Amino acid sequence: MKRQPSEHSLVVAVDKPTGLSSHDVVNRVRRIFGERRVGHTGTLDPLASGVLVVCVGPAARLDNYLVDHDKRYEVLIRLGVETETDDALGQVIRRASAPEQAFDPAFAARFLQRFEGPQSQMPPLYSAIKVDGVKACDVARKGRVLQLQPRPVDIYSLELLAVEEDEGGVAWRVRCHVSKGTYIRALARDIGAALGCGGSVEQLRRLAVGNLDVGSCVTLEQLEGCREAVAIDPLALLGKRFLFADEHQEKSLANGGKLSAKSSLYEFNGNPFSEMVCACMPRIRPSVAPLADGEVVGVACDGLLRALYRFDPAKGALVPDCVFSKGVLRGHC
Repeated sequence: MKRQPSEHSLVVAVDKPTGLSSHDVVNRVRRIFGERRVGHTGTLDPLASGVLVVCVGPAARLDNYLVDHDKRYEVLIRLGVETETDDALGQVIRRASAPEQAFDPAFAARFLQRFEGPQSQMPPLYSAIKVDGVKACDVARKGRVLQLQPRPVDIYSLELLAVEEDEGGVAWRVRCHVSKGTYIRALARDIGAALGCGGSVEQLRRLAVGNLDVGSCVTLEQLEGCREAVAIDPLALLGKRFLFADEHQEKSLANGGKLSAKSSLYEFNGNPFSEMVCACMPRIRPSVAPLADGEVVGVACDGLLRALYRFDPAKGALVPDCVFSKGVLRGHC
């Protein structure tokens, strides 16, 4: 694997297949681009499929700016089965019969509403959360338990799609819209516990991260063939306002200098990843709202995201927050 300055700096959206870990996908992308510095922005378990954002080269520095997005999932919650990992890949630790009313779609839809709204959620024991630098899942695999703390999450909506009956009993297929940090495995566990029979995730697909949905993703096979041609626009993914650097600003940026707080700002007109945008509607529009304290804005130039700047009201200017050694390619939406 090469160690010289990167030739690539871009973001791709992969439709992760089941059976691969997020790290497996990262390794595959490393091989595709011949680039060691690759990272993803939101773990998907091997059981899960769907949207996985992967940053290549200097674009990996975007990781910290892409963690606050809400997410959408479709999950099949198996009732009456508890596992060590809260999903179908874990060892079963308890089986029980689901209550009779769990087979009733009207009851199921009403019951799910109990779990909507802001709440504290206890992460699964098998999770990537670190305590004193150690991952909970690594400790759990050794037969020990880390003392995890509940985390604030917000479950915006839970929509029952179907009640499915089979030889295994009953399962609820649910579409979820949740805040960052929400574990769908923990949600399945808690729903099963509230029903008194236990529950776990049997199938899981991430449908969207922020405005980016699975329809804008590519398979690993497509990425292998298309490479940079399927890069996505990091500005659209960030969802932040941005400016287009002129020649003077570009020189200031190159030297790590400040930019005027009076710079003209722009924003996307609606969801930039949507294919339903009217052709007569401009893709971007001026944004005249005043800068907020600490607001981060993108700086674009020559088809690249060159930097992220943060508004410092004490200095009355935009100051560099993240300047890329190689600008991030502004691909398609």
